[in-house]
Amino acid sequence: MRLGLALGYWGRGPSPGHVPLAREAERLGYDSVWTAESWGSDAFTPLAWIAAHTSRIRLGTAVAQMAARPPTTTAMHALTLDHLCGGRLLLGLGLSGPQVVEGWYGRPFPASPLTATREYVAVLRQALRREAPVELPGRFHAHPYRGPDATGLGRPLKPITHPLRADLPILLGAEGPKNVAQTVRIADGWLPLYWAPTRPEVYGPAVAALPEGFLVAPMAHARVCSDVAEGLLPVKAMLGFYIGGMGHASRNFHADLMARMGYEEEARRIQRLFAEGRREEAVRAVPDAFADEISLVGPRERIAERLESWRKGPVTDLLVLSPDRETLRVLAELNS
Repeated sequence: MRLGLALGYWGRGPSPGHVPLAREAERLGYDSVWTAESWGSDAFTPLAWIAAHTSRIRLGTAVAQMAARPPTTTAMHALTLDHLCGGRLLLGLGLSGPQVVEGWYGRPFPASPLTATREYVAVLRQALRREAPVELPGRFHAHPYRGPDATGLGRPLKPITHPLRADLPILLGAEGPKNVAQTVRIADGWLPLYWAPTRPEVYGPAVAALPEGFLVAPMAHARVCSDVAEGLLPVKAMLGFYIGGMGHASRNFHADLMARMGYEEEARRIQRLFAEGRREEAVRAVPDAFADEISLVGPRERIAERLESWRKGPVTDLLVLSPDRETLRVLAELNS
């Protein structure tokens, strides 16, 4: 199991610690570093900056949002950055949810998310391989566009830039069993959310029959500390926000996943409290047990014991979310 460093996305502004942290992770032997985006900083620009200050560590997006860019624009980002970083890019993509897609990107959330994702990846594959002009008679990502308002002048194109790697890895964020099953069929890897190593069956039967070389890269908060309850507070704050605020009460993929993991009553309570503006109560309502099973928190000995369960399953890359250099060092030592 390889280790990756997850940096997430910016808050109010850029973090001055991200580049030093990425360089420290590279020094410690971490295999990859990952950035994200929501409705603020983008995922690709920080990676380009990190690429310029590192030499070996792989660079991943976890995740770049599909609604933010047509698939050919994402292909342009990937082609460009992969050349600049010397073939270190890992392209992680996610569909996001209706709240972000329609509220921030001003686009309709696809009526068939599975079809939209499948078409997006198909266009990406064609562009990155550059074997022929991109053509897809798709429902959501038709190339060329031939809708009722088309000029009829569009023609199939292939990128001017030749790819450094035609087989650049594509990973998908997926939560529901059908989405996970499709991810296994069409992608090179999977970015699970809220991975609990003791019960992978939550994600469906596809997890039990992964193809050789398929990447499974969940993200986990980590902190070496003496007080487990205190160490779990940032995890609970994250869960409270995502389950309570990242989506509508009637359609929240994060809350639905928590419910499938056995915490349905707690998930709906968190949603209700968050919607009522009682955000601190929503965070306190996150069960310690749930926060604990998807993270690595506590004394070194406790983390060492729990890390074994992560190694025994299908996880190929553990993406560590921690700004603490000591925690990164301890995990590198325990995983060596």
